[in-house]
Amino acid sequence: MDENWKDKDEEYRQENLVAFVVGYTGETGKEIVKDLGRRQVFKKVYLLGRRTVDLGDDVGPEIEQRIIDFENVEEAADVFAEADVGFCTLGAQISKYGREVFLKVDKDYTLNVAKIAKEKGCKHFAYCSSVSAKTNSWFLYLRTKAEVEEALKDMDFSRLTIVRPSMIMCDRPDTRLGERIAGCIMRPVSKLFPTSGSIPASVLARGMINDVITRVTDDVKTYENRDIHVVAGNVKK
Repeated sequence: MDENWKDKDEEYRQENLVAFVVGYTGETGKEIVKDLGRRQVFKKVYLLGRRTVDLGDDVGPEIEQRIIDFENVEEAADVFAEADVGFCTLGAQISKYGREVFLKVDKDYTLNVAKIAKEKGCKHFAYCSSVSAKTNSWFLYLRTKAEVEEALKDMDFSRLTIVRPSMIMCDRPDTRLGERIAGCIMRPVSKLFPTSGSIPASVLARGMINDVITRVTDDVKTYENRDIHVVAGNVKK
């Protein structure tokens, strides 16, 4: 990390803010946890999920796991009442879990969390959507992501960040054959053309955190794939 970001991190750290992360067991969520653990810009970070996981040595005492029921998020009202910033990377693969589970996780759970966070005073909500998300899309995945974006805008957070990554490059143990083939093709391409249709999960996570740190003045800020690379410092503007 360059000196400019160290200075920005230190300035932000002085505000003693609290964050929460939902979807932290997914690949992007894991990278957010790693980056937050390394940068320590929040005085407290709550990781909210259905189970606890081994976080390894990447995190300090400021990061705490809490088990929550996404059907009854009000039971975790005390956590949301502390939070200033929320990171949401919740998601379920349609091909693996089916339509019903996908809609429950990607739409219902995301909006359940956002609603109570807003009610309890969360000022900034950062949501991981998808490239080409449109409410009139023929594809359920893209249509659902766009519908969630619109619902979040209606909640009127002080700041809402929406990131729309293209193919997220990561090494999932359950990656399907087609995804592995696509990854093999995109990795050399992404080295030559870093913003051409893909983004490493680590860069996506860093971009989401950097957006929070820089305090962009827009009430609603949407980052397309290349924009995420830029705010992450992966490429020049």
